[in-house]
Formats: sequence, C-alpha cells, structure tokens
Amino acid sequence: MKDFTSILQEAKNSMQHHFENNISEEYHFHDFRHVLNVVESCKEISSSFNLADEEQFIMLVAAWFHDSGYVEGPENHEERSAAMAEKFLQTHSIDEAAIEKVKSAIRATKMPQSPKSLLEEILCDADLSHLGKKNYWERVGKLRHELAVARDRIMGDEEWLDFEIQFMTEHDYFTKIASALYGKRKKKNLRRLLKQKRRVTRVEVNRSELEKQVKSANKKKDPLKELSLGRGVETMYRNAYRTHVNLSAIADNKANIMLSVNAIILSIVVSSLVPRLISDDSFLLPTVSLLLTCLLAIIFATLSTKPKVTEGIFTREDIMNRKSNLLFFGNFYKMPLEDFHWGMMEMIKDQDFLYTSMTRDLYFLGKVLAKKYRYLSICYTIFMVGLIVSVILFGISLSMPADYLGSN
Repeated sequence: MKDFTSILQEAKNSMQHHFENNISEEYHFHDFRHVLNVVESCKEISSSFNLADEEQFIMLVAAWFHDSGYVEGPENHEERSAAMAEKFLQTHSIDEAAIEKVKSAIRATKMPQSPKSLLEEILCDADLSHLGKKNYWERVGKLRHELAVARDRIMGDEEWLDFEIQFMTEHDYFTKIASALYGKRKKKNLRRLLKQKRRVTRVEVNRSELEKQVKSANKKKDPLKELSLGRGVETMYRNAYRTHVNLSAIADNKANIMLSVNAIILSIVVSSLVPRLISDDSFLLPTVSLLLTCLLAIIFATLSTKPKVTEGIFTREDIMNRKSNLLFFGNFYKMPLEDFHWGMMEMIKDQDFLYTSMTRDLYFLGKVLAKKYRYLSICYTIFMVGLIVSVILFGISLSMPADYLGSN
C-alpha cells in the first residue's frame, strides 16, 4: 500500500521549490500562495464527501501541480502542469489509471472549466474559491497586477470592474458544498463590485460633462490663459507645501529653543539651589515653582516635536476607493515596492485622484501643524507665567527677614 501522506509532503516541497525558483515574480496571482489556497480549499470541500484515500490523494496531487506549468507562461499551462505531475508520480510508481485521473483533473481547470467527475469538480471549485473568501480583494488586486505586468493587459478602473463583474456573474460553483461555503461571501463581493462600478460610472459621467463644458468654454477663451490657470494651480500647491514645511521647521526650532533653555535652567537649579535647601529652606517655594515650570515646559515642547507614524500599509481596495494618501510616507513604508508602484501609477493616471491626494495631504499637514503650535502655545504660556511667578516668589523670599522665614 502506497504511503500517500509522504508522497503528498514531497509534492508540496517540490512545488514550493519550483514556484520560488522557477516561476517568474511577475505572476503575482499564480504564486505558491495561490497553490496553498487551492489545496486548503480542496480539503475543506472534500471533507463533506466520503472520499477514499486514493481519491483524496489524486485530488490533492492535482491541486499541488495544477499551475506548475506557469514556468513557461500562462498559455496551455495546464498541459505542462499535467506532464510535470505525471513525471513526479511515475517516480513514485503510481499506477497509470491514477495518473490519468490527476492529469484529467488538472486539464479540467482550464478556463472555461470543464469537470467530468466529482474530483474534478472539487478541484475546479477550489481553484476559484477566492471569489467567495475574505481575501478576495487582496487576491483580485494581484490578478489585475499580473495581467498588467505579465500579459501587458492594462485596464482602467471601469474596464477592470466590468471584467470582474462579468466573470463573477457568469461563474457558478459545481458542487453544492462549495456553494454553501463560498456562495454567500461571493455575493457580498459582487455587490461591492457593483457599488464601485456605480461610483466609477458616476465619476466618469460627471467628468465627461465637465470636459464638455471646458471644451465649450475654451472655444471662447485664450489658450494661453488656460495654460496660465494650470500653472497657477501647480504654483498654489507648491507654495502651500513650502509654507507648511517652513511652519513645521519654525515650530521645531521654537521647541528646541524651549528644550535647551529649560534644560539649562533645570541643571543650574538642581546643582546650585536644591543642595542649599537641605540647610536653608527659605527658597523652597520659588525653587519648586521654577522646577515645575521648567519640567512642564519641557514636556509640552517634547510633545510638539513628537513624531507620529501611521501603520504604513494600504490595500488595493483603498486605492480603488480613493481613500489612501500615497504622498505621505507613513501610509506606505511597509508596502512591497510593486504594490506602491501600482498605486502611484493609478494616481498618476487619474488627475482627480492626484489633486485629491495632494489636497488631503495638505489638510493632514495642517492638522499636524495645528497640534504642534497648540502644544508650543501651552509651553510658552507655562514658561512665561511660571517664570514670572518664580521671580516674584524669589523676590518675596529675599525681602522677608531671615528670622521670620526661619520661624516658619
């Protein structure tokens, strides 16, 4: 009796090495992660069927090898995948009947899918199980990237949504178990696609109407004046950014001044006045007042310069919904280069998205500046009032008779 478990483990190790070393990185969707997802989905679906050990083995081997043919590209990869699976199984002396079932299952995944047995139906359903899973948006983003990079099929938002909606609408799972497992989430994902489609269509219609109005107006306007208007907008954003950066530098400089001054005062008070309080407590109150003033001023000066970095990651769904600001490093510093590059290309292609991002960036820069200056205002107020109170207290202490202070 064959040790199916050890052969399956060897198939997994073989495919992991194959995908990591032989499959091009431009296949962002058809990677080893996709293979793992298909295998897990096969196990999930087949758990409701009373499959024999050999049937389970055939299905899982087909799942491990079903996309291995991508080593030579997507065209007819199923045939190459079947051939690789056949070669692997022959080295383990698997009978020809089982090998043919594995090859047939792999071929059944070719689009449009054409399963002819239960094992083939399970594999086909597992291959597209991501349509009804929570990771659908992340996986479909990788598919769009793969189509653009590996197959030179670059689609705008509206074209992509039409493509995905049509695919989701025409697709049905072959087994009732897969429909039960993934059908509800798939419908939810489809509704979100349709919602995005309505939003994108509305934006395109509005943009089209605006372009018509602009063209109509341009017939009566000097082209040089229109060019000047575009430069004026760019100059406005440039000056706004420069102003924000300068104000931030001024705030940091003011905070550094307060930190330095109060640190010097603290060091003098601690080294000169505090030791004298042990033998003479006549200056206790003004000394404590000065120490508290310096300490509070340092705290608020530090808060004004304290950096705040966000989680550093965004999703492709955020980009499609125009919710992410790619101009601030805190939103993308944890992202892979290819995802950030894709997002920037999407923003560059969409002028409305670009200016919206710049406007959002200016807004949040302003929010940060407001916070900085609020803390600085508190810091300077504390320093001014505290210093005045401390000087007054020192004056009172110096003017009082020594015997009166000593008696108290």
